[in-house]
Amino acid sequence: MSIQNKAEQIMNLVRTAGAAGDLIVDEGQSLSLKAREGELEEYKVSSSQVFGLRVIKDGRVGTAYSEASDVDALSSMVEQALVNATFAAADRHEKILANTGSLKTDDALLHPEDATEIEEKIELALNMERGLSKKDRVKNVPYNGVQDNSGERRVFTSAGLSAHSRVRQCACYAYALVEDGEKNAMEGAGQSGRLFADLNGDELIEKVHKNCLDILDGVPVPSKHYDIIFNDESQNAVFGVFAFMFGGKSAKDGVNPMRDKVGEVIADSRLTIYDNPLLVDGFGYTLFDAEGTATGKTSLIIEGKLESLIHNSATASFFGVETTGHGSRGPKSTLGVSLHQMEIMAGEDNAEGLLSGKYLELTDLTGLHSGANPISGDFSFGASGFLCRDGERVQPVRGVTVAGNFYEMLKKISKIGDTQRWDWEKGTLSPSIRFADVAISG
Repeated sequence: MSIQNKAEQIMNLVRTAGAAGDLIVDEGQSLSLKAREGELEEYKVSSSQVFGLRVIKDGRVGTAYSEASDVDALSSMVEQALVNATFAAADRHEKILANTGSLKTDDALLHPEDATEIEEKIELALNMERGLSKKDRVKNVPYNGVQDNSGERRVFTSAGLSAHSRVRQCACYAYALVEDGEKNAMEGAGQSGRLFADLNGDELIEKVHKNCLDILDGVPVPSKHYDIIFNDESQNAVFGVFAFMFGGKSAKDGVNPMRDKVGEVIADSRLTIYDNPLLVDGFGYTLFDAEGTATGKTSLIIEGKLESLIHNSATASFFGVETTGHGSRGPKSTLGVSLHQMEIMAGEDNAEGLLSGKYLELTDLTGLHSGANPISGDFSFGASGFLCRDGERVQPVRGVTVAGNFYEMLKKISKIGDTQRWDWEKGTLSPSIRFADVAISG
């Protein structure tokens, strides 16, 4: 029996019980390879299929899931969700949307066929580890891997929606530990693409080795305020930690500091940010959200003004607005909200202007989650990188702490680069941003 037929049976049971419901079916296949000391350390192949049902009856929400797909297991899942709903408090805001019709992503774009043999993938994992191990001053390669992941999501609703998406992602990554006397440093990097052919192991080896040697002689800089530029990965990580600020659910719960600031200026006038799920080059591409709502480009900050929070149907109902198509839910979880893929728009500063004068380039941050308070905006991260002048690295820097308030930092933007780039995992598209007057403790 096809997934479509099973979904129809589940929805018939839901409707017969006088309820409304939506069903998520997630399927995945993954290959994970890791090498150690010239040998294959891990060869892991896994697959999964999970049905996750949400029902609403008499204003009460119940959820249940099943990893089995036979008729009895799916019928039991429906019964359990209905029973769970009887124990829930009534919620007038959470409803099953009247989404109908069909939505389907383009497999040729998001899940292209890849005929690469497994032996070639194994060889990449072994070559990365062996190649890095032979490099000057490399002590070992503690972390490395090659991955090939495919995911498939279907969303069905009792109103008649059928939505289907398939995605594929290949990736490789490596970290090396270098030593020189009593000094040591560990750095890493990664690559990702839709196809295995998009990966270049030799290029990754050179990049990781260079990153390690570049930072090896790093020392603290004097404690004071500096202009700082995060590299692509660090900048995206910082914005990701504070993406809480855009959440409609955290606003509904009363803990989002931006709850009452929609329409107000909260950042430098040159800063414009969208959530743009329809950029096909990104791995956050999403045609529909967990409720089956078609997605689109959402304005978050426009020229420094907070334009919108992100909403699912329940948070939108609470605030009296329309859903923005940011409902998130796994088969085993309840309804939430989340960004798809952030796009920070390019500014007007070319490389010469962006990198003029003295500044710190921060390439690695530690303690991102433990050192951040998304409610207050305060943060304190361990950091390393380079003291730079006019685009040239003058001195590697290690053992410093960068601290401040993220929400205040958005108002202290000095320059925004004119070129957008994806982070290596292709979840965020952004230019380099130069922040002024940031506290660094050496």
